[in-house]
Amino acid sequence: MSKAIVIANWKMNPLSLKDAKSIFAATKKTAHTLRNVQSVVCPPFIYLNELKNLVSGHRCLIGAQDVFFERNGAYTGEISAAMLAKAGVKYVIVGHSEKRTLGETDEVVNRKILAALKEGLRVVLCVGERERDEHAHYFDFIRGELERSLKGVPRNMMERLVIAYEPIWAIGREAKSADTPEGTFETTLFIRKTIANMYDKKTAMSMPVLYGGSVNKKNAREFLVHGGVQGLLVGRASLTPAHFAEILREADRS
Repeated sequence: MSKAIVIANWKMNPLSLKDAKSIFAATKKTAHTLRNVQSVVCPPFIYLNELKNLVSGHRCLIGAQDVFFERNGAYTGEISAAMLAKAGVKYVIVGHSEKRTLGETDEVVNRKILAALKEGLRVVLCVGERERDEHAHYFDFIRGELERSLKGVPRNMMERLVIAYEPIWAIGREAKSADTPEGTFETTLFIRKTIANMYDKKTAMSMPVLYGGSVNKKNAREFLVHGGVQGLLVGRASLTPAHFAEILREADRS
């Protein structure tokens, strides 16, 4: 059985290194007791090096929340995939809806993916619709995101790609609710069908698909058991160690 992948996206939290270390230590303590889960913590850039020094073993790794597509140069404020790899980062989130809201295009996402894969990082590509219409046109939107974001990505690099389905309407404090496991299952099948059309069935079926969007300790198991996903991308709940520990345990049992 392949391990479930559960990723903690801390976003721009917490405010202090002390708190970051405390949250990570608690998460690592739980993660190290679980055989069937790959835990990944994605803190703000400023904490990456300090938290990487706390990593022991392989069950709780460090990831980054974003990356730039150039390797080095005059790009103020940016961090390259090469820098992340040299710092010991293993995963990187690309195309998160909050970045897209700020103007990031599929073409930029594509360049980031290619740069990150070239440096040996495992890429978590986020896709998802802003609204779910009754005529299912949102499937066309998701297909377009996948096709443009993965343009030129060779088949042999797809083994290091993870897709995170995050319906934008289900994200953040203003979200009315998470998706349903049934809705996620349908979308996950569509994502795999799209990947199969772009590559082949083997690539599509072996690629992990995660769900992200108002994941919490109460609904995690339902998505893992009935949503057709192989893991979760967790935001707000990942900052409360007790809540995130329950999510990790549910993933271990699923």
